[in-house]
Amino acid sequence: MKRILFVSALVFAAVGCGSAKKAETPAHTPHPLPKSISEAVSSEFRSPENKARDVHRHPVETLTFFGLEPQMTVIEVSPGAGWYTQILLPLLAENGQYIAAAVPSSTGDYMKNLNEKQATWLAAHPELAPKFKVTDFNPPEQVDIAPEGTADMVVTFRNVHNWMAKGAEQAAFNSFFKALKPGGILGVTEHRANPKQKTDPKASSGYVREKDVIRMAEKAGFKLVAKSEVNANPKDTKDHPEGVWTLPPSLRLKEKDRDKYVAIGESDRMTLKFMKPKKKK
Repeated sequence: MKRILFVSALVFAAVGCGSAKKAETPAHTPHPLPKSISEAVSSEFRSPENKARDVHRHPVETLTFFGLEPQMTVIEVSPGAGWYTQILLPLLAENGQYIAAAVPSSTGDYMKNLNEKQATWLAAHPELAPKFKVTDFNPPEQVDIAPEGTADMVVTFRNVHNWMAKGAEQAAFNSFFKALKPGGILGVTEHRANPKQKTDPKASSGYVREKDVIRMAEKAGFKLVAKSEVNANPKDTKDHPEGVWTLPPSLRLKEKDRDKYVAIGESDRMTLKFMKPKKKK
């Protein structure tokens, strides 16, 4: 498993080097580490822009449903620019461990920009760096996200369609199963397609049928524990000209029918909790 050792280097670059630079840099005052999910969601580690989306993403309810605890080893798969990282890492920093299973920057400028945003935020909070680890995740080639059987929880948010687009969805779910301890939890949130529509193997609209996600997880060995409607949006008709990207936050049509799509809000999403079966005694 390849670990990316860019965190400390970027932190060092961000705070500067040499005595002259240090003299110009204000002393860093760490924020208090949160003790609960609700404290993590309201903490100063998060940007105002990210907090503004809580009304659509329901992080307290979602992470409570998954059963997140501060002492867990948690892998976030494809964290992007770090919307959930800003919640998870501070909560896990004292007694747990956060692992970002991130798509490498070498795959293109899009991921490079997202990874740089993540690193810039971390550089502003160096007290969190000791509990931040990164592994390469680019299925089907790179799937070793943690030593086998070491994670308490794997979470991923709105990523299944990306793996389907490259035919790598099963390799992804298999890797999650391998990384988790027996009894470990997989939490999945994904844009939810109309259950009556035919399966699109490439998920070109960004929407995926709930039963197809369940099938992928069960094929990997998981058992479905529960479903939650916390991220449901009945206003989402799922028939938009640019798929899920027609809606906020992407608003791919820009000003065309903007008010209409803003009024709908972010996509209707499934929220699923799976477990890796415990070993029989």
